[in-house]
Amino acid sequence: MTARRAVRPLLVIAGTSITSLVLTSCAGGTTEAGSAADTSESSAMLSHVHGLGVGLADGRVYVATHNGLYTVAKGGKPKLVGDRKDDFMGFTVTSENTFIASGHGAEGSGRPGNLGLIESKDAGRTWTSRSLEGDADFHSLDSAKGMVYGYEGGRIRISSDLKSWDDRASLEALDVTVSPSGAKLLATTAEGVATSTDGGRSFGKGTEPVQAFLSWPVEESLFGIDTSGKLSSSADGGKTWKELTTVPGGQPQALTAVNADRILAATMTGVYESRDGGKTFTELAPLAS
Repeated sequence: MTARRAVRPLLVIAGTSITSLVLTSCAGGTTEAGSAADTSESSAMLSHVHGLGVGLADGRVYVATHNGLYTVAKGGKPKLVGDRKDDFMGFTVTSENTFIASGHGAEGSGRPGNLGLIESKDAGRTWTSRSLEGDADFHSLDSAKGMVYGYEGGRIRISSDLKSWDDRASLEALDVTVSPSGAKLLATTAEGVATSTDGGRSFGKGTEPVQAFLSWPVEESLFGIDTSGKLSSSADGGKTWKELTTVPGGQPQALTAVNADRILAATMTGVYESRDGGKTFTELAPLAS
């Protein structure tokens, strides 16, 4: 059986629809998850990137896509991690070898159309359903101080154990990020970056500049990328911004800052990495058009 995910609310930003940054439909099915498999080379180029991360144990760059989780490195071919080619929507690295994700089961896999919250303890080779299987599709996930923050179904949801969830504010957003201290939660909206200081129970009005995706690795280094691929940083939690550069490839698909210097971005043309705080970017892998 094929499931079709709900399209996000239409957010128009400077003539660009925020929903154009994500797929309008993804397929899913229903069997037991595949067994562990060694990382193997992909037979196709990457496409439709939904998330990025760096393994804390191995330092590899992980790319969550419409057709599975891959590792990439400059000059090498993308390699499929494990044997699942599910549509990985929300994705983040939470600790050494531990990833969490959400999305849709691959067609013919037997997994549900909405995977709920899934977790891997072996750097993405195998996954376990933790909660909300068949019900939830998180499009954005982040974590801080032992808490997981997700955006799902137009609302903020948080959990301390990946089993029970506290539903908080409802808003139209594309991405959410939490400060390393857990004191602030930010969401990208059509009006700009909206801030919550009460754990996502309420948000202030969005303020410019408008950003598509955010990443907050350390308190004094918040990064945002707009719908044209322009990367900016903020040292004061989003009150003021400094433009850095435009990432090659234009319209972004994902952004993750590992620290103040190492930044990953996926655009329409490829996955790129900066090692100098966003001043310059190098292509790690091209994306299929």
